[in-house]
Amino acid sequence: MAEKDYRLGWTEDEEYWRTNYSSRPYASTGKQDYTFYQPAYRYGFESAHRYEGRNWNDIESQLSRDWTTYEHRTKSTWEEIKGAVRDAWDRVTGKRPVGTR
Repeated sequence: MAEKDYRLGWTEDEEYWRTNYSSRPYASTGKQDYTFYQPAYRYGFESAHRYEGRNWNDIESQLSRDWTTYEHRTKSTWEEIKGAVRDAWDRVTGKRPVGTR
């Protein structure tokens, strides 16, 4: 069976996050713009598809380790972007914040 190309769906999710990121608690300080969080949203989106059926709590430590080698990563640390990764993960897995998708 061929693997689904979930990356095609990233465009829609990216538009959602570009419009809504500033309302999220980790971004509410206004210290960072969307470009800071964009790689984290993409990582969360891709990871939720890659680890489909897995629980966030079971996979978070792996995601944290893998963040340091993620190809789209910026100089951000896991602690700085973890909330955005989790938001994107939750959006994909159906545990979305109220009012999304």
